[in-house]
Amino acid sequence: MSGAPKILIVEDSMMVRMTVKRTLISVDFEVVEAKDGAEGLAKAQADSYDLILTDLNMPNMDGLTMIKNIRQLPGYAETPIVMLTTESGEDKKSIGHGSGVSAWLVKPFEPDHLIEVVGSMLF
Repeated sequence: MSGAPKILIVEDSMMVRMTVKRTLISVDFEVVEAKDGAEGLAKAQADSYDLILTDLNMPNMDGLTMIKNIRQLPGYAETPIVMLTTESGEDKKSIGHGSGVSAWLVKPFEPDHLIEVVGSMLF
């Protein structure tokens, strides 16, 4: 892997996107943003990412639908995908894991915890 790991953030809330981006850039990750699942899927199709962070509930395409589509793309079968959401129910988590979610991070989150989860997935 050359250079910094490249991370795709898919989140409809600009505040959350900014917080996540600022946190990840502070530890030298390269970050690309998408504002919903449809845009996230398009960006995943156009480029390759080392990790994807996505919200669950978004307009146009929700996180689970996007993940199912991304998992079909060549090169994305093993890519870590972290669900970043306010949903913490076990039923949602089991659906998520069945759809290819690697980890579940509940909002609001501590920046250090985000770095820890992302780091553990990448290294």
